[in-house]
Amino acid sequence: MSMPPPPQGPHGAPQGPYGPPPQPNPYPQQQPWGSPPGPAPQPWGAPPVGPGPSRARPGVIVAVVVGALLVAGGIVFGVVRLGDAADDKLPLSGGFPAAEYRLTVPKTLLEGEYTLQEDTSATDGKDIEDTYDPTVRDPRAVVTQYASKDGGTLIVSGMWGRIKKPEFSRDTILKGAADAEGMTVAVPAREFTPEGYGVTVACEVVRSEDGGITSTLPMCAWGDDNTASFVAVVTAETALQDPDEVDLAEAARQAAQVRKEMREPISTGAAG
Repeated sequence: MSMPPPPQGPHGAPQGPYGPPPQPNPYPQQQPWGSPPGPAPQPWGAPPVGPGPSRARPGVIVAVVVGALLVAGGIVFGVVRLGDAADDKLPLSGGFPAAEYRLTVPKTLLEGEYTLQEDTSATDGKDIEDTYDPTVRDPRAVVTQYASKDGGTLIVSGMWGRIKKPEFSRDTILKGAADAEGMTVAVPAREFTPEGYGVTVACEVVRSEDGGITSTLPMCAWGDDNTASFVAVVTAETALQDPDEVDLAEAARQAAQVRKEMREPISTGAAG
């Protein structure tokens, strides 16, 4: 007795007892060197692909901005690297201020909110200390990274010594950071004098673009006779803000607080 032919599928293909056979995928799997016709699946934990921060997780944004800042932190000392330019802009006659203060590396900053994660002063700061700058004598570098419990990051890249033109150092440090690759100034630098700190801080807002993620970043710098530093506090909240909504006065207060906690008188023999 012969068996009846199998039922036909919608396109003439034989249909098995469990329904029609699977149809071939019209979009072949992406090869490592090719590009798929549509979006490729993302691995677990990878950020969504998108043009802006609205499609990326806050933690990813912070990580991207921190990476950009670490690059910026390596070049913030334009006052050192552009020392030749200072010859044309600044009178070099006269003495340098006495060495009375230095920068330390506390275990915490901003009243305990941020805890020290990494101190690369001895390595990343070596070029700063070894490169001649006609406006600075006896420079010592401080390059550190701090983290908060809620995922924020604080980066400080500074120096201490005898600084002849502290305002020039402050402004050039800020310009050097903003000129890092992927950084664009969104709100130009403004000066603030936070009440109770006795220092003028310059702050600006930049936009950082990396890997399709665009983020907002306030950054500040100060300069005095003995210390000068770049300070940036990165949080998920600020990274997602519109640049015009950033509270630069608060960023300046935080930078002034960092200065207060890191700057201390040089005791006998402290300078080495």
